[in-house]
Amino acid sequence: MQSPSLNELKEFSLNDLAPNGLRRGRTTGSCATAAVKAALTLMLRGEHCAQVAITLPNGQHYLVIPIQSVQWLDAQSVRAEVLKDGGDDPDNTHGATIFAEVRKNKVNEIRFFAGQGVGTATQPGLRVAVGEPAINPVPRWMMRQAVAEVLGNELPVGFDLIIGCENGKTIAKKTFNPRLGIVGGISILGTSGIVEPLSLASWIASIEVYVRVALGGGAPSIAFLPGKIGRTYSKETLGLPTHRAVQIANFLGDALDFMQRALIEEKRKLDTLWLLGHPGKLAKVLAGVWDTHSSKSDMAMAVVADVACDLGFTDALVQIIAQANTVEAIVDLLKYDTNAPMLWQEIERRIAALVHERTSKVSRVEVRLFSLNGTALGSA
Repeated sequence: MQSPSLNELKEFSLNDLAPNGLRRGRTTGSCATAAVKAALTLMLRGEHCAQVAITLPNGQHYLVIPIQSVQWLDAQSVRAEVLKDGGDDPDNTHGATIFAEVRKNKVNEIRFFAGQGVGTATQPGLRVAVGEPAINPVPRWMMRQAVAEVLGNELPVGFDLIIGCENGKTIAKKTFNPRLGIVGGISILGTSGIVEPLSLASWIASIEVYVRVALGGGAPSIAFLPGKIGRTYSKETLGLPTHRAVQIANFLGDALDFMQRALIEEKRKLDTLWLLGHPGKLAKVLAGVWDTHSSKSDMAMAVVADVACDLGFTDALVQIIAQANTVEAIVDLLKYDTNAPMLWQEIERRIAALVHERTSKVSRVEVRLFSLNGTALGSA
């Protein structure tokens, strides 16, 4: 990620609706970053901000975020609060108060701490190490950038950033955090700083449009991606134009049905459908799950363990896989296991077979699985 100055960026306006006509929002990471910047501005410049501009991770835009309150807690620390606005996306943290308490430290480093309502990682396989506050890498980068912007040309100073969420412990019970081994509250998330309203029923209708566009002109192959993972593979390895790679969010079943219906109407078959993504999403198909949202499905560790058992993995290893707190933890666990590619390839094969059963107008289904950092796990 780049670190441009704010005057080089364009404003990202939340008044501009998403392609599906719904309102975007700001992530918990953006809210925490704004709170950090407002607190530092009061501490170092004596200014009470009604709003602040934060740099988004794309290095091209900034986002203006209103500040709910900012005040000195004592002679050494300042607290700022931001109201979380998830836009039109159904979001457990929508309306929550995200806060940052900032104080100088003597080690000249930026350190992150979990305040009240933000969780702490207790198990491996997450984006942060065990014992660390559940503040993901991109929000950490955003907060470091905010500190740099407030400091300007001043000498580097160390700060402790305590990030919290009012009522976060209760909110977290509505999420997967307890099962992920994140205790004490919510996670501070976001890879773009912007909440895209992808999980509403109205977004499903938009997916149909994107699927039909992808199929347009008699395209021989298209790709479905639950998220951003696999996008590079689609473009650079498969050579698919951008409009032939459809981001389907959690709605795999609907996307497949839209594709099947369109192909029937066009009275043709599709040569190849590619499914590209993380096994944490796509492996849920092995349990008969076609809407992969966490509120509508269990996590996929059990089905991965079942495949490992079928392939003759030891009982002890199968048990460890089944008890992992995330599928990404399984990826990390098997990183140096020579049998790991065989496991992921078999999962790819089984997913492809089930998808093929549902899509008679597709000649071939190919699945490629990737870790969260984009590393190919199986056939890729």
